Amino acid sequence: MSDSNAPRQYVPLTCHGHSRPVPHLSFSPLEKEDVYYMISACKDGNPMLRDGQTGDWIGTFLGHKGAVWQARLSPDATTAATASADFTAKVWDTHTGELLYILQHDHIVRAVAYPFDQSGMIATGGFEKKLRIFDLHDQKPPGEQTATSSDVVTPVTIESSRAFEIGEGVHKEAIKFIVWAQDPRVIITASGDTLRWFDLPTRRCTREVRLEGEIKSCELVSLARGHSSPTDIGGGLPVLAVAAGKTAYFWGGPRAEDELKQIKLPHGIASVGLDLKGRKFVVGEEPGTWARVYSWDDAKELDVHKGHHGPIWSIAFSPDGNLYATGSEDGTIKMWKNCEGFYGLWRGGVSGNGTD
Repeated sequence: MSDSNAPRQYVPLTCHGHSRPVPHLSFSPLEKEDVYYMISACKDGNPMLRDGQTGDWIGTFLGHKGAVWQARLSPDATTAATASADFTAKVWDTHTGELLYILQHDHIVRAVAYPFDQSGMIATGGFEKKLRIFDLHDQKPPGEQTATSSDVVTPVTIESSRAFEIGEGVHKEAIKFIVWAQDPRVIITASGDTLRWFDLPTRRCTREVRLEGEIKSCELVSLARGHSSPTDIGGGLPVLAVAAGKTAYFWGGPRAEDELKQIKLPHGIASVGLDLKGRKFVVGEEPGTWARVYSWDDAKELDVHKGHHGPIWSIAFSPDGNLYATGSEDGTIKMWKNCEGFYGLWRGGVSGNGTD
């Protein structure tokens, strides 16, 4: 007989296929019939697309000539954007795997982001210390050939000079993360130990906040419509979750600038993910290889996930909140169940008479 108050340890799913560390992963929004996808960046240069519920491999985007640091899916999940050490960001067709656009830069690209609900704009940043926005609507669409099996799509190359630079001269260190707030006029960057908020209409930095140490992860966390509610953390709006030093930081509101909480932990943090509905957060400890689960309300440790053999650089929750994924230095992705009963490849589990 199991103790209903014991931690809910479900066996994770392990996604293999990458040959080098996984610095970043993210999920698509929820599509009809509860379908969603996961994309992973990898230092092997081959970002991968997977079924979000099962982790099953769908395809690999081939064409980068250097490590891929970040990968994101567009709000409509029809394209994917990747940021690479080969001095490019690339935009791919998620249905065919074809390369659509090459966004040319003059140094390593570390960060890429789409607006919250618009798939034709992409923001990039990296070692050039410049925040740029590329408007793909202005570009000639690639490959207007008729759709036959012999067609080869020729990607469109867009030079960085054709992008809009935001906050010229503001960044003093490489841009590691970019987050587009729910308010489309606001974009946030993580550079060194500093978060910066930018107003797009004026292209100016409106706020700077220095954190405890170098920012290791910075993500906007949200649930799909129909899954979020006013009782969630953040009141049903997306929440900015940031890991720096030994502290997890959280901001809310449509501009992601209302400070919700700072939680200091007894260990360093390499990454942080937030369960908006379950009122808990997950961190990758640093140094270390474990994922630790803490209560949002009192910072009590709820669980420890063991299984990775390297630091956990990225943690992302699915758009329905029913699972989360961890990407590690060990080259694997693990998916952890975050709900009761049947879900994805988890066929059953603890009966729902305890508390999370």
